[in-house]
Amino acid sequence: MKYLIVGLGNKGEEYAETRHNIGFKIAEKVAETLEVPFKSSNFGLLAEGKYKGRKVFILKPDTYMNLSGNAVKFWIQKENIPLENVMIITDDLALPFGTLRMKMKGSDAGHNGLKSIQEQLQTQNYPRLRFGISAEFSEGKQVDYVLGKWEGEEKEKLPERIEKFSKACLSFVFAGIQNTMTTFNGK
Repeated sequence: MKYLIVGLGNKGEEYAETRHNIGFKIAEKVAETLEVPFKSSNFGLLAEGKYKGRKVFILKPDTYMNLSGNAVKFWIQKENIPLENVMIITDDLALPFGTLRMKMKGSDAGHNGLKSIQEQLQTQNYPRLRFGISAEFSEGKQVDYVLGKWEGEEKEKLPERIEKFSKACLSFVFAGIQNTMTTFNGK
């Protein structure tokens, strides 16, 4: 069985520590756990490994957020990975900081990365893992907030939250989405 874990983010050093790049951070932790390096490949950086006998591809698209769907579609087709074995990791303004929410399907909720994936795959029916970044910004400052760096208490709690999300990704690979949602959602 093959799985594709996709961490959404933007390439470039200026985005590395921003809220919008939490998908990259979680993907990096999954690769670190599996002890596999990222290598430059089509549409991004790709790590390949095994987890409990299952082949796992971990992708950090280099298409920028708004074109993430191109990378996701390419790797699903290239490796012939069933949609139910794909996990998209993204930030979510509607959830309190660090809240974990895994779903089997859903809308893009205004997230440009998810919009791109939906357009390319022609469906909303793919698993996603949302990392709550909260909405602590004033009117008209959403972009600045999302592309802003973690601060204070968030920065302190981030390593533990990334670890938890990484474990949820690997649980998805081994135990399936239903069991993983029961174990991790809201935690």
